Amino acid sequence: MQTPCSDYKETKGLVYFARMLDKIRLHAQGQLPADYFVGVEDPTFFDARCTRFLGVDYEELAIRTLQGGSDEEILEWCFKHGRQPTEEESAIWSAFLCKRGWRDDATADLQAAKQRAGWDKREDIQTWVDLHDAEEGRAPRATYTR
Repeated sequence: MQTPCSDYKETKGLVYFARMLDKIRLHAQGQLPADYFVGVEDPTFFDARCTRFLGVDYEELAIRTLQGGSDEEILEWCFKHGRQPTEEESAIWSAFLCKRGWRDDATADLQAAKQRAGWDKREDIQTWVDLHDAEEGRAPRATYTR
């Protein structure tokens, strides 16, 4: 089994997109751990939020991803088949995603996830992105910087 790249990895200024593509590829190869969320089953999943933000269908994106190409090429495909956010929209998206779980309506779910992992006392895990990094053996970042 293999874990995807960090949510923090940027593709043309967008965080998370590379992770979503990694998850699609790993899932198709049977290499993504079973407890990872993929797809748009729940509208609050980051995959669902990202595809809505880009205006593309998740299943079509998965098909395009498995056809090959770099993350940048696949993002360009999204721009052509959905929408291309402005630089400001991309900055807002990235800030939103990297702060998800910190003082918002996802905080309680994040705290419950930390508790299930035995990390309820870890102050370095303040967002979902922090939790993903911790679960995958990376040190959570203190803040998101562009």
